[in-house]
Amino acid sequence: MPSKAVGSLRSGTGAGWGLKTAAAGGLLFLNLPLAFILLYSLTTDDRSYTFPPPGLTLKWFALAWTRDDIWRALGLSVQVALAAMTLALVLGTLAALAMYRFSFFGKESVTLMILLPIALPGIVTGISLRSAFALADIPFSYWTIVLGHATFCIVVVYNNVIARLRRSSPALIEASMDLGADSFQTFHHVILPNIATALLAGGMLAFALSFDEVIVTTFTAGQQETLPIWMLSQLLRPRDRPLTNVAAVFVIAVTFLPIVGAYYLTRDTHDATGSGK
Repeated sequence: MPSKAVGSLRSGTGAGWGLKTAAAGGLLFLNLPLAFILLYSLTTDDRSYTFPPPGLTLKWFALAWTRDDIWRALGLSVQVALAAMTLALVLGTLAALAMYRFSFFGKESVTLMILLPIALPGIVTGISLRSAFALADIPFSYWTIVLGHATFCIVVVYNNVIARLRRSSPALIEASMDLGADSFQTFHHVILPNIATALLAGGMLAFALSFDEVIVTTFTAGQQETLPIWMLSQLLRPRDRPLTNVAAVFVIAVTFLPIVGAYYLTRDTHDATGSGK
């Protein structure tokens, strides 16, 4: 393909109406349900999803503000997400550094095992964790939820850090060692500054994934109730349905901001410092 044609496709000027229509349709298909969630959180009808709504009101937001069960579920979700994110940052970073630094027999198999929790269906992960906790006689609690969420959050951090390390120049580490720095100094002054935004982006994505997780939480929570689990229980009992949509708006807001932040942190880091380009 001529370079001029490639440039026009990359800039978007060469896209035809069919491609533009398909792209607009895809975006509409993905995002229109979010608009309906916001719409039905404002409806005056408390039991059905009639369209258009008979009226609009903010009373459901005011009612949600006074509901202790929503605040308890929201608080638990935030605590679990923060703990899972912290655990994922530590273990995911250590795993990425080890896999980047060392070559050994079976490395590909170990990589597959690290990535497997996020590739498997959530119900498989949930059942396996529940069985493991039962065999170990571990009571279901806040910490079993954290451990369950950390299994897939670690993968998110690992992927971000290993990608950044692969775009960094090994010469930086070699130069640091040659100048007399020990392993800790090299990590603190050379490696950590290079992977800082990848860590922040991975942590944000891990927080967002943990905050809205349902399936794994169902198998590891016991009697604990996170906000997504609270929403699921409310859907099974169709009363005050707009309250469920208000909670969904909270979930969208809390997860949307970290995802956007992670995107902006990583979009300009294609060529990492010291890549030699």
